[in-house]
Amino acid sequence: MKRFALISSVLLVLAIVSPCAGQQIVDKMVATVNGGVKTDLITYSDLMWQLALQPNTPLDNPTSSDLNSAMRLLIDQRLILQEAEKLPTIVPTPAEITTARNELARNFRTQDEFQQRLVRVGLTSEKLDEIVEQRLKMEKYLDFRFRNFVVISQQEIVDYYNDVYVPRFKARSPGRIVPTLDQSRAEIEKTLMEAKIESDTDTFLDTARERAEIVILSPV
Repeated sequence: MKRFALISSVLLVLAIVSPCAGQQIVDKMVATVNGGVKTDLITYSDLMWQLALQPNTPLDNPTSSDLNSAMRLLIDQRLILQEAEKLPTIVPTPAEITTARNELARNFRTQDEFQQRLVRVGLTSEKLDEIVEQRLKMEKYLDFRFRNFVVISQQEIVDYYNDVYVPRFKARSPGRIVPTLDQSRAEIEKTLMEAKIESDTDTFLDTARERAEIVILSPV
């Protein structure tokens, strides 16, 4: 059972200045994950930064649904990051951070749109690099913990080909010749591997949430 404690009366109010509008924005601590140090805090700014990095997500008057979705995602990220930080060998290189940041920007229609969203929520270049670095650490940790140990059997590939791949291909591309098992083997193996990693990650997070001390300090 998830251990979410709701303590709506506890707020940490900070004053920060938005670099884009020069106006004062009230920030607050909305949750803690396994402690109260800086890296374990989730603030309202963290939620807005998460939304800003999600294409097609409105930033004006964000809905409670969007904010809560961002908070759940950030809680999961904190749980993974806390484990990842125990492995110093997975620290991303500056080149990897730059590449990942450029890939993130390409999710938006234009570079200008991307930059405008960052400015609107006060997400500086330095803070963006920090977020990207954290995401890379999490990816590296999950690869280290799960991807290297995933084994896909030939029988699983054959079963998926017969039960899923062929029927789906016929439904989507009627009249076209279905690729052979050998032709589709690499694609199927990749699909099965990603599905197993996702399943293992979900199991890991379920266990981590059960063991974690997650305190919601301010409902969003």
